[in-house]
Amino acid sequence: MGQEPAHAAGAPEAAVSVPVVVVGAGLSGLVAARELHRQGVEVVVFEADDRLGGRALSETTPLGSRVDLGGQWIGHDHRRITALAAELGVEKFTMHTGILPAVLDGPRRLPLWSPSLLFTGAVIAAVEVLALVGAPQRCNSVTIADGMSKLPGRTARRLLEVAALISWTADPDRYSIHAMTKIIRLQGGLRTSLATRGGAQEALLVEGFGAVVDRIAAELGDRVRTGHQVTSITQGGDGITVDTTAGRVRASKVIVTVPPPTLRRIDFEPPLPAHRAALARNTYMGSVYKAIAVYDRPFWREHGDAEFLMLDPPGRAIFDTSPPEGPGHLCVLVGGPEARALDHLDPADRRAALLGALTEHLGAEVLEPVSWHEKSWHLDEYTGGGYTAVPEPGTTEGIFPVDSTPFGDIHWAGTETAQDHAGYFEGAVESGTRAAAEVVAGRLPHRPVHPARTASSSTDR
Repeated sequence: MGQEPAHAAGAPEAAVSVPVVVVGAGLSGLVAARELHRQGVEVVVFEADDRLGGRALSETTPLGSRVDLGGQWIGHDHRRITALAAELGVEKFTMHTGILPAVLDGPRRLPLWSPSLLFTGAVIAAVEVLALVGAPQRCNSVTIADGMSKLPGRTARRLLEVAALISWTADPDRYSIHAMTKIIRLQGGLRTSLATRGGAQEALLVEGFGAVVDRIAAELGDRVRTGHQVTSITQGGDGITVDTTAGRVRASKVIVTVPPPTLRRIDFEPPLPAHRAALARNTYMGSVYKAIAVYDRPFWREHGDAEFLMLDPPGRAIFDTSPPEGPGHLCVLVGGPEARALDHLDPADRRAALLGALTEHLGAEVLEPVSWHEKSWHLDEYTGGGYTAVPEPGTTEGIFPVDSTPFGDIHWAGTETAQDHAGYFEGAVESGTRAAAEVVAGRLPHRPVHPARTASSSTDR
């Protein structure tokens, strides 16, 4: 596995006091803790899992290279994560990519001038305009599945469906057009979010995102505690009590960085305000499966590129994520219900199902990787899925950016709360930095602590 625990859970600890507690050791939590530590504020980070990184997870292959089974890409305008990686001495490289991915429908490669691709391009342009001007509020109850059902052409509909599954990992019948256009706008536009060269999938890290996590954790030392699941957070006139499965801590401030649906696992006293409780209740984590096939070399480059959007079930995207000096890495992504459909297969059958159709285009060598690395994020006990939390249709609290107004002395971070590039590691860095600044400033108006109203402004599902 990628990151080693900074501090494994042991016997329950005696109650101690610390100025700031950070809940969650994903990138946003680690960045917040690092910012506080560098400004002389004592902090402790509690992570329920036995590893660090949250939605970042790196592994070392038998050939010595590193692969990212979680988030991995750095976009061309992701300046915060670029600066952080450089500061930590983690090497960035530009991904090997063509102008556009090839679209494969079974053994058939669709030509760029095919009616299906031309129509798909027109739909993408229309969605781009809709995101720019803003979808009407009534579209918050209209799902992507509703919209696609009205489009002509089986191949074009399937291409758009697969692109949506890979982009947002949401169930198409549980993701509204309104929420979709909001995230497109925050992520710099649909063409940017879909693109590799010049887009959101432009660059990677040679050592993997696990190196960023590991180096921040090394700075924090034993301030990061794995195996400490936070069970309750109680605010009172004399501070905050944080209960974990390994003991109790008293704090003046708390930064909660876990994904919104995970808030259901923590008891808050006083109860969270109605809108915050609705956020936890009316969001779910996307479903995504990711695999990396590792080869001695990127042999496919001898004949062409290996960047595909494959329409045969399960719909999937293939990327050449090989590091500059090798070996060869082929990345496979499957999103939404089609990711969950892989769960009943064993690893060998999943590998055959995902790589088999590539023999028509890359040759039989693609079926014999040196190693196969995979992760079904929707089966992860603590993260619950990826890439992000998704709002149920008809609700508003989970639409990006998620509200981050402090509740008393509880502050909120996580990529979903970012004002810029929410959903990416870029957004995680922004949110962690912002939450740390709020705590240090200590002068922001706090939401009054009071029992939550029972009525919710959102539609429950």
